[in-house]
Amino acid sequence: MSYHLICGIGCGSAIVEAALVLSGLPFTIEDTEYWNEGPSRERLLSVNPLGQVPVLQLPDGQWISESAAMLLHLGDVSPEAGLVPPAGHPARARFLHWLQFLVCAIYPTFTYGDDPARWVGSEATGRALKQSTDEHRKRLWVQLEHQLGDGSWCLGDSFSALDLYLTVMSQWRPGRDWFAGNCPKIAAIAARGDAIAALAPVWQRNFSDS
Repeated sequence: MSYHLICGIGCGSAIVEAALVLSGLPFTIEDTEYWNEGPSRERLLSVNPLGQVPVLQLPDGQWISESAAMLLHLGDVSPEAGLVPPAGHPARARFLHWLQFLVCAIYPTFTYGDDPARWVGSEATGRALKQSTDEHRKRLWVQLEHQLGDGSWCLGDSFSALDLYLTVMSQWRPGRDWFAGNCPKIAAIAARGDAIAALAPVWQRNFSDS
């Protein structure tokens, strides 16, 4: 039995889709317009009450949400893919640190900034919330940039799932041009991620209009 991934085009689900490809595990995908009311959203809500993608069904039928949980699971199931440094590896703690930084610090800036009207009562306050989260996100990216070494990837010379996050998330606001000018190390990592031949169909499917 294969994995089944509920996706949104261009969303964070592209990270998990790419990880599944690299893991070599069989999987199917189901695209959903999670922001639109209707059967597709109702289907999503039935397996993730938060109404967020990605959601991954495991071969035993369990559903899990949260991309970090999925990546850690795939690292356990397919360690040979090199997505997650194993327990005891010198880079393990740094991997976990930056994984949580990406999903707990940077990701929420999109949660609140993408649809500010959901969280505040006025249009003016919504614009202010979007602007403030956008600026905060830039500061967080610069913080990560300053702590990267000179290696080819986030953890140095070893590729990991962190590089999938950077490749995908750098497509979002403030965009690749901003990264090139302000975070050149992250921009270089994203370019290397773009060039992974096995992932070309994933990037094409998710970001062909970018």
